[in-house]
Amino acid sequence: MKRMRSYRAELHVHTVLSPCAAVEMIPPLIVQEALERGIQLLAITDHNGSANASAVMKAAEGSGLQVLPGMELQTREEVHMLCLFDTIEQIESWQARVDTLLPNRPNNIDYFGEQFVVDQSGEFIRREERLLLNSVNIGLEDAAREVTALGGLAIPAHVDRRANGLIELLGLVPAGFTALEISRHIQPEAAVRKYPQLNGYTLLQNGDAHHLDGLLGSTTFEVESACVAEIRLAIHQQLGRTLQIR
Repeated sequence: MKRMRSYRAELHVHTVLSPCAAVEMIPPLIVQEALERGIQLLAITDHNGSANASAVMKAAEGSGLQVLPGMELQTREEVHMLCLFDTIEQIESWQARVDTLLPNRPNNIDYFGEQFVVDQSGEFIRREERLLLNSVNIGLEDAAREVTALGGLAIPAHVDRRANGLIELLGLVPAGFTALEISRHIQPEAAVRKYPQLNGYTLLQNGDAHHLDGLLGSTTFEVESACVAEIRLAIHQQLGRTLQIR
């Protein structure tokens, strides 16, 4: 049996593919900043897009930093949800599905910002012309089921936040969710006091990093390896796997 190890994690990171992210959010700088902050596990979660996930994974090769490909989906209800996967094949399958549901509206660069696809060194490859900051035509619960069917993990994002937060928009947590992400602006105990709907759920905290200083590494997992299955076990506190917000 493998030994448990600690992974300080940041599971909500944007790159320059997200129009609201800073120009510094390129693969080598993200990896460097994560390592300097003692983060061992990262997830790339751009808005409704995943084209830069593989570049960050390549930039992290040999560094000791584990990178999961993911996405921050905006559902029909305008709720944001983290979609985490293990492989590029999984995220590409999910991206293909999202592409069929994302409105075909051009990005207004002057208003929203650039959406850059880059390589592992941060060099420009192309612009994403379709606006990613849109609601995808799929409901929260259906999206979570489809992510799970692909082998991924679905976690509603920054549920305490007024903008695109689950509690503000729906007032409750739909069936089927065990883990919820709280924002960097509140601690777990305060979140449960303010939002009793969160009581009984496993809470994670991430930085929702749009700038390098947003890489918090607040959540630490005690797991055998850095993969979705182990994270799921930690969320359920099963087989000795745990997580803690510090």
